[in-house]
Amino acid sequence: MATFNKFNSFVADLAQKVHNLNTDTLKILLTNTAPVAANTVKANITEIAAGNGYTAGGLTASLVSAAQTAGLYKLVLSPVAFVAAGGNIGPFEWAVLYNSTAASGNLIGWWDYGTAITLTNGNTFTVALDQTNGTLQLQ
Repeated sequence: MATFNKFNSFVADLAQKVHNLNTDTLKILLTNTAPVAANTVKANITEIAAGNGYTAGGLTASLVSAAQTAGLYKLVLSPVAFVAAGGNIGPFEWAVLYNSTAASGNLIGWWDYGTAITLTNGNTFTVALDQTNGTLQLQ
């Protein structure tokens, strides 16, 4: 499983009410250009081309739960599955989580899969989000 990395701006965006993780629409897009922690908004990310089942802007990561217990907030999102149809998707190496409700598409974090992936026609790639520990935790 790829490790989640947060964008530096995510912390300030939380403090400035850019994100409401319980109600905003969060999406995952695919890229073959390495994100860096200093990226701030979706426009900083070079998304792969739309087509063959991949929609520009990526797919929604639906909220499963968001709760705080003893000072630890855990956000759990449903896994996101990309399905190649009519041709290949990619290559891509990174999946990026961002807030599509925020006007600028403010970035939250990304996963690095370690090598370029090309999803061949008829196959599925799932961004397997942790259902036990959550997509992210805040403390």
